[in-house]
Amino acid sequence: MIDLGISKLALIGAVALVVIGPEKLPGVARMVGTLLGKAQRYLADVKAEVNRSMALDELKNMKNTVEAAARDVGQSIHTTAADLEKDWSNTTDAASDDDFNNRSSLTVPEYRHSKKNWRIKQTAVPNWFKVRMGVRTHALSGAARVARYRPNKFN
Repeated sequence: MIDLGISKLALIGAVALVVIGPEKLPGVARMVGTLLGKAQRYLADVKAEVNRSMALDELKNMKNTVEAAARDVGQSIHTTAADLEKDWSNTTDAASDDDFNNRSSLTVPEYRHSKKNWRIKQTAVPNWFKVRMGVRTHALSGAARVARYRPNKFN
């Protein structure tokens, strides 16, 4: 990078003052400032583009590794499923043999729900008591609640 110290900048300013003149020096300095600003913005845009392309390459590499890992997992699942299918077929073939059926027959009782009317809510408090005490037995929606408790317009 260019090493510009205070003394070199003062020398450049003095030469510019003599060569350009005091009338045009502010306009030239403004133009140089705008050109430097544009150059800095251009360099920042180039750096950002390079960083984006590097990040995109990293994402592509990551995508490729994840796809390869997914393929490996899929293949391992496929081979495991084939092994399980083979074991299942061997087991079912052994179960169909007469020796297996004659050894012992296990009977599993069928599942039955313990309550006859399990959909009906069983409570300890009688309904007549709930009605007398004003306990809500049904849930109200928001619209029904507004309609029920809306003040009458005509009173």
